[in-house]
Amino acid sequence: MTAAHTRLTAALRELRSRTGLSLAALAERTPYSKSSWERYLNGKAMPPRQAVRGLCRVAGEPKGRLLALWELAESEWSGRAAGLGPAPVPRPDPDSAPVPATGFPPVSFHAGPLPKLPEQPRRSLPAGRSRGRWGRLLVVLASVYTVIAGGAALTLMLLPHRTPGPHEPLSSASSYVLTPRCHGVTCEGRDPIRMVCGIAPDNLASYRTATGAQVELRYNERCGAGWARMWGTRIGDRVDVTAGGPTHEVRTRDTVDAETHVYTAMTAVCPGSTLRACFRPAAADGERECFEAGAGAAGTSRPPRGP
Repeated sequence: MTAAHTRLTAALRELRSRTGLSLAALAERTPYSKSSWERYLNGKAMPPRQAVRGLCRVAGEPKGRLLALWELAESEWSGRAAGLGPAPVPRPDPDSAPVPATGFPPVSFHAGPLPKLPEQPRRSLPAGRSRGRWGRLLVVLASVYTVIAGGAALTLMLLPHRTPGPHEPLSSASSYVLTPRCHGVTCEGRDPIRMVCGIAPDNLASYRTATGAQVELRYNERCGAGWARMWGTRIGDRVDVTAGGPTHEVRTRDTVDAETHVYTAMTAVCPGSTLRACFRPAAADGERECFEAGAGAAGTSRPPRGP
């Protein structure tokens, strides 16, 4: 999977989790089967654009951000992001082939000319016995090559597999793992979707602002981190979040942001600590509106507070 496909899959899984629908129920509400949704939500296949739109409709989610993620993921998946097709691959030269990233030289199966056998006194042998000697020699040489190739393959199989770091995109050859890629302080300032913390988080509190925008405080216990998100906003609206440490802010920058969710970076949250979000409208005369929620107290919020 590509990095963009990973982010799209995580966002779709989070959206489906919010609906509370099973795969069978989701199939009943969309033109796609249960098995198709299983492949889309586990990253085994690229979902069609209409499937993304359908899930957004079922979940009551503005489609702008998810479709933008889909465009990026589909372009990488289909190869359109690479522009023109790849150049023809030249025939490799066994004598100048580069050493691969594994650190082992490539195994060449080009036998070359057979070694010259020592001169032997000529004897009159039946044709069958002469062919048998050469046949046995070829069998021995083939066995040697098989042992060499098998040993190299076994060595490569035994090499330890490295897990990509938090800042590295997942390559298309990487296994798709839905476990968080950070925890606690290592999540500070990170993107919750990219760090796989946006899958089935706790919604600690929701608050409707005076301008009609909606703000939520979210928390993922497995990541030990929380963040805020908002939607129904206007260009220039801002929200920030803190749990007593660094403050992270996000701003509605354009019409795409205004039509979907925008969310802050994560802040580390210890169990029992308090998350605080403050909304600032774009209007110069708008008032700052803040509210709080305790980690683990899902569904409850404290009254708005001033600056």
